[in-house]
Amino acid sequence: MSMAWVEQITGSLEQKKQYRAYKERKKQLPAHYRTATDALERYLMYFGAITKGDVMVNMLEDLADLFEQGAAAGTPIRAIVGTDPVGFAEEFLANYAEGQWINKERERLAKSIDAVAGNGQQP
Repeated sequence: MSMAWVEQITGSLEQKKQYRAYKERKKQLPAHYRTATDALERYLMYFGAITKGDVMVNMLEDLADLFEQGAAAGTPIRAIVGTDPVGFAEEFLANYAEGQWINKERERLAKSIDAVAGNGQQP
């Protein structure tokens, strides 16, 4: 009961643990892979505007998985992200679109217009 109250104020404690675990995993990556992961993480946070904590943590864990596997296999960073890192990041982010802030705003806009216009009927 008290944990639920604490999480109401602070957010999910489990997600905080997962985020800290992700940060530790990232520290273990070889320097070049860690730097690439930092750059992608920064872009994903700014461009993605993910507001759901569980979606964000899942995305970061998947990013860590990708770079851990790449480092373990000795895959060059360009082979992971390609020649267009922005395109790679945006395509990667598309897998987590349900957590983006803009989707909530799209739903809000559609509901507002539906409310005033009726569902397909002229006012």
